Amino acid sequence: MNIWAAIVGGFAGTLVLTTVLRTATELRLTRIDLPFLLGTAITAHRLRAKVIGYMTHFVFGMLFALGYYALFLAIGRSDWWLGALFGLGHGLFAGTVLVNEILPLVHPRMGTPLSDTTTVALLEPPGFLLRNYGPQTPVVTVLAHVLYGTVVATVLTLG
Repeated sequence: MNIWAAIVGGFAGTLVLTTVLRTATELRLTRIDLPFLLGTAITAHRLRAKVIGYMTHFVFGMLFALGYYALFLAIGRSDWWLGALFGLGHGLFAGTVLVNEILPLVHPRMGTPLSDTTTVALLEPPGFLLRNYGPQTPVVTVLAHVLYGTVVATVLTLG
């Protein structure tokens, strides 16, 4: 277990998480597009937003993996099931506090409950557990984060 394994695990975990979410979008299980959500916080240009969003998402994925690494170091182990448990907490935090409460407050192109008819939002607010992006979105998002945590923990165990 070392810091480089955490970074590699974060990249691999983010790749899995992003692939699951993208696949779920293509299968019409959800309308969530996390890279687009992140990218539109920086630019209104839709194509650039996607590129910037993917880069930002992968950087955040590696940073979160460093947080997982610190937690694993503190408890002295990095079992796959602990990674899955951390991923569950991560997914629930992302869907309830991070994307539902904090992101709409700071995202310049996202509507909020306070938006009125004089403002035009590029994105609708995600809602609790991201349900505004489809009824299956909470399950898909949490599952993707559980897989992320499992991958990070597994890579750390092997590294």
